[in-house]
Amino acid sequence: MVRRGRRAAAPSRARALARGLARQLAGVGVLDNATRLAAQAFLTALPLLIAIAAYSPDALRAELIASLRSLFGVTGPLMSQVDQVYRGGPGARQTWGALGVLVAVVSATGFVRALQRLCERSWHLPRAGVRIAVWRWFVWLAVWLAVLVCQGRLHGGFGAAPASGVALQVVVAVLMWWWTPHLLLAGRIGWRPLFPGALVTGGAVVAFTGLSGFWLPHSLAASVQRYGPLGSVFTVLSWLILFFATVVLAVSVGYVLARDRLADFRPDGPDTPATAPRSTGRPGRGEHRRDGRRTVRRPFLTRRR
Repeated sequence: MVRRGRRAAAPSRARALARGLARQLAGVGVLDNATRLAAQAFLTALPLLIAIAAYSPDALRAELIASLRSLFGVTGPLMSQVDQVYRGGPGARQTWGALGVLVAVVSATGFVRALQRLCERSWHLPRAGVRIAVWRWFVWLAVWLAVLVCQGRLHGGFGAAPASGVALQVVVAVLMWWWTPHLLLAGRIGWRPLFPGALVTGGAVVAFTGLSGFWLPHSLAASVQRYGPLGSVFTVLSWLILFFATVVLAVSVGYVLARDRLADFRPDGPDTPATAPRSTGRPGRGEHRRDGRRTVRRPFLTRRR
């Protein structure tokens, strides 16, 4: 009887998850967030990599180029163009200058802020205060750069079998996407609710980059041959939009799974003092004032360490 009850409940649960995911995707805005993140990554994160390569030692610059090669799967003449962009040296240092690198680092926080807004919107949280969030942007950038530089080694499995390389990439991606929302949300959501989203996002990101290796190099070569260097811009932007659309979808799926599995989720009612995380900034989305006092009515998950 218990098994029959579980079998009967499975379809209704699946329908409830599907409806919850549809509402979550409609509220988050997949295309808007993916386009915003792709534009920020292209306009701020990539110039930051070029600026850092200008001042990096040869060994670190070689690791960065190897990571980009493994990420985009680019070889041949296109890879020689990438080498020229990231070759560094005294000429590149004179072009950038210390002030240029500083501006590139500060501008790159725009990408982190867009990622933070995605996390807050996905978890229905108000914006965190600047004083609380600003140092987190630079910490995330430093860790992201370190992980990016190591991608070439991870892809090769540190000289081991290719399967070990895929496993290492999945583990690092899951850890990165587990830590990222916890950091950018200022700890307002605990580790346990964030883990399903980390599993889904990490696996989806590794699968997308692996599958894009089959079409991205050919698309880049065809775009450059037809439109010149401008063609590579269109192709990379399209790839970034698809990449971040995958991220937005995975984060939304993770939120719905966390809401379904945690019994202490309260979808409609106000949070009790024991479960409501403290507000970290000015009134944001989902907050309103009544009788001169701020009240919060939004879905939260209990913070668990």
